[in-house]
Amino acid sequence: MGTEFLKIKECDEAIDIIQKLFDDNIKPQSEEIDVSEAYGRILYEDVYSRMDFPPFNKALKDGFAILSEDSFGASEESPNTLEIIDFLEAGSTTDKKVEKGKCIEISTGAAMPEGAESVIMVEYCEKLDDGKVNLLTTATPSQDVAKKGSDIEEGKLILKKGDFLNPGKIGVLLSQGFETIEVYKKPSVGVISSGNEIMMQGEELSYGKIYDVNGNMIKNDAVSCGANAKFLGIMRDNYDEVKEKITESLNEVDVLLCSGGTSAGLGDVLKHVLDELGEVYIHGISVQPGKPTIVGVIDEKLVIGLPGNPVSALMIFNAFVAQPLTKLAGIDKDFELKTVKGKMTRRIHSPVGRMQYQLVKVNGEDVQPIFKDSGAIFSLSSADGYVKVPKSVELLDEGEKVEVYLFN
Repeated sequence: MGTEFLKIKECDEAIDIIQKLFDDNIKPQSEEIDVSEAYGRILYEDVYSRMDFPPFNKALKDGFAILSEDSFGASEESPNTLEIIDFLEAGSTTDKKVEKGKCIEISTGAAMPEGAESVIMVEYCEKLDDGKVNLLTTATPSQDVAKKGSDIEEGKLILKKGDFLNPGKIGVLLSQGFETIEVYKKPSVGVISSGNEIMMQGEELSYGKIYDVNGNMIKNDAVSCGANAKFLGIMRDNYDEVKEKITESLNEVDVLLCSGGTSAGLGDVLKHVLDELGEVYIHGISVQPGKPTIVGVIDEKLVIGLPGNPVSALMIFNAFVAQPLTKLAGIDKDFELKTVKGKMTRRIHSPVGRMQYQLVKVNGEDVQPIFKDSGAIFSLSSADGYVKVPKSVELLDEGEKVEVYLFN
């Protein structure tokens, strides 16, 4: 009996179905975390400032806080002399007021004293031994002073929902006194490898066995999409074991990615387990590589069966799973923009009737196809992305302009 796919879908249709299954079954959630731990997280709601920043008029330079009119006409040849009545460093205050003919020595970051309106830099002053200072230049009103609220006004929108919290944005939160912040909760994703031939690193390989590649490879790809992903181990091509492992895993995660066991061949039981426990929406996608892909739902949780060959598994994940997973994580990333253009260095023959994803390496404007089978591991390490060859196209010729979809 030949391989049978019961719900095979075209690529665009499969993309829409998978996105809808994510939207219908798994809603974005938030969690409150310490701002100190917020790097790399995605903001769940708009954030407004709690106060003016700076919260007071602040000196921007080391120097002397003065009335600007006291400096008018001052020069090196004809300095203006003022009396120094106090010294202010950052964090300190004074009850003394700057009046005509008087000044206060001040450090960068200190609050401006009452009466003072400008700072004249220490480089343009000559401090005398008798408690006075010569001003050697003229200062304009508000010179080297950061006005209260000049950076951030109270009640101002400072960060937007969906913002990636980088060090600069975290600095803004810290300046406003935020201790905690609401961020998108990372989608919970589990990854299982299946197959009687799979063994874990550290185990001794017997003839006919291979080390697992897909488990941690797909887990890390899910992490790059904003997920809290973990590898949940290996399951054998046994109906009861597959059923038990999937049931157990769905108690821990909302999205379960299984690699291997997705075709309709002997020993591939994932489809039958999904039929019993839930509903299968896709069984096969009209694409090469990766046709034997399964997508189902069990108790409002997604189970996606990726092909067992590493190249196929990675291609299907990036083409069909990465975008809805990233959206669920709150990341506003337009996958269609993550491309470069170039020219083919060699001809590609493609099967008519199926979309082909061809691995390529990019060198400047040169796009070099990587001709390896879907089980070839080394091709993944050298590939920069892939080219989509539409199902109606049988040939991409050498020199033809193409668009390359880059891996993360």
